[in-house]
Amino acid sequence: MARMKGVFVTGTDTGVGKTRVSLGIIENLKERGLRVVGMKPVASGCYREGSSLRNQDAVLLQTHSSINVDYSTVNPYAFEPAVSPHIAARRQGDKIRLEKVVDRFRILQELAEFVLVEGVGGWQVPLNSNDRLSDMVGVLGLPVVLVVGLRLGCLNHAFLTSSAIERSGCTLAGWVGNLAEPGFDCLEENMESLRQEIPAPCLGFVPFIDGPQRAALSGCFELDHWLQD
Repeated sequence: MARMKGVFVTGTDTGVGKTRVSLGIIENLKERGLRVVGMKPVASGCYREGSSLRNQDAVLLQTHSSINVDYSTVNPYAFEPAVSPHIAARRQGDKIRLEKVVDRFRILQELAEFVLVEGVGGWQVPLNSNDRLSDMVGVLGLPVVLVVGLRLGCLNHAFLTSSAIERSGCTLAGWVGNLAEPGFDCLEENMESLRQEIPAPCLGFVPFIDGPQRAALSGCFELDHWLQD
């Protein structure tokens, strides 16, 4: 297959480790010599820094990128309320427009060899009255990496999400199992069920790490096929 120029990272739900996985993938690709940049188009639950809003996940993506990029390009839509983005935007008197996201994405494409875009919430999160997260992925034209938060109920969430990605016409490039909590019962059995049922390769398993040891996560992924000419 041709070398991938970027991916969109989504999750089976909110809080399943999308940023953790995204940072590990970024570090893995940087170690291979690629110039990589992260993007978080939409973020709610932001904090104030002076007159601007910042999102912790977006700041981490910006910090771990290979190149210095303006925050507003990495995260064009930042909202203070920690609620669904379409509600947060409405509360701030704003509206999420896919055209603006595409514009910032194109800027990053010109600057880097690989752009990793991290979603918000799950696959069908509303962005405005017409568009969902899946529509954003469609206009960006990126293959999808699905982060499965390994905890009770993950199989149902993973199968529903992978089916929805297929129905949307997007390409599921692979999935990553992220151990969301320690002591998850029947871990191996759940991983095997995911391998059998999800029609895309497992790109890695991320163990539970209680701390910011993100550089160590780079070795959790199998991405060789992404770099083939």
